[in-house]
Amino acid sequence: MPATIHFLRHGEVHNPEKILYGRQPGWYLSERGHEMAKTVAEWSNKFDIGAVHASPLQRAQETATPLASAHHLQITTDQKLIEASNIFEGKKFELGSGVLLHPASWKHLVNPWKPSWGEPYSEQISRMLGSLFEARDAANGKDAFCVSHQLPIWILRSAVEGRRLIHDPRKRECTLASITSFHLDSEGAIEGVSYSEPAKHLLPVKK
Repeated sequence: MPATIHFLRHGEVHNPEKILYGRQPGWYLSERGHEMAKTVAEWSNKFDIGAVHASPLQRAQETATPLASAHHLQITTDQKLIEASNIFEGKKFELGSGVLLHPASWKHLVNPWKPSWGEPYSEQISRMLGSLFEARDAANGKDAFCVSHQLPIWILRSAVEGRRLIHDPRKRECTLASITSFHLDSEGAIEGVSYSEPAKHLLPVKK
């Protein structure tokens, strides 16, 4: 049967100091992030969901909790849905902006195609595709949700749509608590991608 696998980016994280948290443990949703998760859970009621898979990181697990509850499902933790690794984790500057002011970091920016500062795009695509098809199988003919993180979701979508992988992080179409949906045909091939922002009204106002 045709099915859709929805990749949900986690909600807003409590991060007043703007740290690049990456795979670091202990980063949890803000109050607004929890509201985003509840909003997505309510929005998802129009779908027949057979599986909810999530990254092991706390912010993803917290985002998945109301979603799984709404569909009376248990969360399946999938290590392949984790955030991309990044050597700049724990620092107050973000890739593409403040990091360029730190000469010690320049050696890590020599190859944006790979990228040289973190997990190769090819590895992200491979593991995210694995998660997609595992969630499809677990859902047993129904739709599924995979709760993950902005970069691996965007790279998967870019690969599927034939977009170049090197990009400006500020231009990713993958806001907090957004849904990137991969539509599969009856033979399991990806035939299209769609994008939704059910929690758009909760997004922080850009200054």
